[in-house]
This record gives sequence, structure tokens and C-alpha cells, in this order.
Amino acid sequence: MNKLNILIAGCGDVGCELARQLTAMKCFNVWGLRRNIAKLPADVNPIQGDLFIAERLGDWPEQIDYVVYAAASNGRSEAHYQLAYIDGLQNILNRLVNGRYQPTRIFFTSSTSTFHQSKGEWVNETSATEPVKFNGRIMLEAERRLQHAPFPGTAIRFGGIYGPGRTRLINRVLKGEGCPREPAVYSNRIHQKDCAGIIAHLIRRAMDNLPVDNLYLGVDCTPATTFDVLQWLGGQLNVSLDNTNYPSPQRGNRRCSNQRIIETGYKFYFPDYKSGYASLLHNRD
Repeated sequence: MNKLNILIAGCGDVGCELARQLTAMKCFNVWGLRRNIAKLPADVNPIQGDLFIAERLGDWPEQIDYVVYAAASNGRSEAHYQLAYIDGLQNILNRLVNGRYQPTRIFFTSSTSTFHQSKGEWVNETSATEPVKFNGRIMLEAERRLQHAPFPGTAIRFGGIYGPGRTRLINRVLKGEGCPREPAVYSNRIHQKDCAGIIAHLIRRAMDNLPVDNLYLGVDCTPATTFDVLQWLGGQLNVSLDNTNYPSPQRGNRRCSNQRIIETGYKFYFPDYKSGYASLLHNRD
């Protein structure tokens, strides 16, 4: 069987993990587009380019069967988000159209910041989205561009991603910075390996001609309060936390349901924060 070509545009932490999972399946040629190709995993075909400059998208293969747009912003300003999630995506879509490519499907790594709910409510793929912050509004606009592209598209709204190199909460705990128990602030997260795992799973479904929706929530099975997560990490690291003098990290305070991706048969590597962080802490030793 001829291998399928998959282009990962913005092959950073999540993209590289996805590339490793896909190359292990032995049925894909994976092409990774990024500025620094030296950081690409072995067996990935390098494309040196810059997503944010339309004329510098590098040399692509003649055929592309699937595209994964997994760019990350270089900063937290509105201009940075505009560049990473709208301009960069549009550059890729334009190149696909102008090059007369016909990918089976494009996957876009979006964010749960698209939701506006902030009182601990449960949300899913059918919930209203009226974000008040620019990051959520920009992600929604990127999703709209994807859905109006001349190719099938799927956006996956990921929660807070953690994993190797993404240890913000661990670093906070090591400094002894807890947070108040009340008011409870719910957060949603997902291990980097499951971010890639969900995308790989959906690609396989598309290959098998199984239904793939245009939107999924990419979060683990256990929304939890930030207080509970920090306290658990403190116990694992034998660190006593100051829960009085540090505010809760800024989060949306909502609970995201992953039922839609579960119903496709996806099995999480790390279904909750305890299993995911335990693995991270073990590999840290």
C-alpha cells in the first residue's frame, strides 16, 4: 500500500509528538513544516519554512492527503494570536488552493478559550461561544475560516496542554504557590501525548471512511478545580503550599465534556490529571 502524505504545519511540541505516533504506524509519510527543522523527530521529512510569511512556506510534496495545522503563538498579544491562528492558517489554505492540492481533511488545533461560560458550567461541542477575550474570538474566527475552506475541516478545542516542556503548574508548586479553595475555579487539561493521540485517531477514522465531525473538545475525563490539582501535586512533591497569598491562576472556570471524542472509540493515555502528572513527575526524576 502506498503511504499517505501528512503535512504538519507548525510542527512544535504537539506536532512532533503527533509525528512520532504517525511514523510508528508505518502507513504515513510525515512532513514537518517549521523554522528550525533540526528539532524535528527522526523519520520526518523536513520542510523549512515560516507559516507567517506566505512566500516562505517551503517545498511541499506533490500530493498531500491530510494537513494538521498545529501552530503556536510566539507571544500572548492580540497581534501574536492573529498572526499564528488566522494569518498562518490562511497562508496554508491559500497554498493548498493555489497548488491545487486536494487533502482529505484538515485538522486545526483550536482552544477551549472559545467558550465564555465562567461559573463552573458543563460545556460541549454544541454549547454557545461568545468569548469576551481576544484569544477566544481569534480562535473562533480561525475555526470559521477552516469551515469555509474548500476542503473538509475539523477543529479540536484543546484544554490546558501539559507534558514535557509544559510544566507550569509543577513549577508553581515547587515555589510553594498554592491558591484559595474558594471560590472554586474549574480547569480542563490534556496531556500532550493525548493531544497528538486524538488527532492520530481521527486521521485513522478518516482513512477507514468512518464519520469525523467538524468539531471536538480535546480534554481529559476529569475537569478539576485548580486548588485540587495544586494540592495533589504538592503532596506528590512533598511541598507545603501557601494557599492564602497567591491567587488562582487565570482560567475560564468551566467543565468541558469529552464525550464526543470518547464515543468515537478514543482511549486516553492519561484519562485524568493524576495519571498524566504522575507520568511527568516520574520521568522528571
